[in-house]
Amino acid sequence: MSSKVTMTWVKDMLFDANVNGHHLLMDADPEWGGQDQGPRPKPLLLAALSGCTGMDVVSMLEKMHVADYSFSMDLEAEPTTEHPIIYHTITVKYLFQGNDLPQDKIIKAVKLSSERYCGVSAMLQKSSNLVFKVFINDLEVM
Repeated sequence: MSSKVTMTWVKDMLFDANVNGHHLLMDADPEWGGQDQGPRPKPLLLAALSGCTGMDVVSMLEKMHVADYSFSMDLEAEPTTEHPIIYHTITVKYLFQGNDLPQDKIIKAVKLSSERYCGVSAMLQKSSNLVFKVFINDLEVM
C-alpha cells in the first residue's frame, strides 16, 4: 500500500501536511520566520520511529500474552554540526512498568521490532546510529 502526503504552504514557514487524510501542521521557530504553530520536520522522524516500533512491540507482546503493563518511550537525537544537519545518533528508550513483567519476552519484542519489522528503523539505520535500550521498572535490562 502506498502512502500519499500533500503538503500545502499556509504562510510564512507554516505548512499543512495531509497524510493519508490526516492533517499535521509543521512550522519553524520564530528566529527562522515561523510562529511555532507545529513541530519541526526532523523531530517528526523521531515520532514516526517511536510510533512504528511502539506499535510493533505492543502487537508482539499481545501475541506473547503479556498484559497489565504501562509502556512509554523516550527518544533523543544528536545532530551533526555541518550541513546537511542530520541525526548521527538516535537513542530509543523503551520504558515498561508493571509487576512480574517477563524480561525475556519484552527484550525479544524490542529486538524483533528494531532488527526486523520496523520499516522506519530500517530506513533511519542507513543514515544514523540507532541505540535501543529497555527499562523495566526503571532498571535497564538491555
